[in-house]
Amino acid sequence: MTLDKAHELLAAQIQFGGGYQRNGARLIIADVQREHGLDAADRLIREFDLESLFGFKPGESL
Repeated sequence: MTLDKAHELLAAQIQFGGGYQRNGARLIIADVQREHGLDAADRLIREFDLESLFGFKPGESL
């Protein structure tokens, strides 16, 4: 998955809101970690403030 696609998909997950979207966002971040590394995933977590929305912490492996 490209970082642009991950960005687009995360934006959609956040727009829908709710607890079920947490799992989808986790899968996206995990895929980014696998393909692009932890730094790229951490940037997305910070950009979308996923720590407060879903509890994802930068530096954490998902």
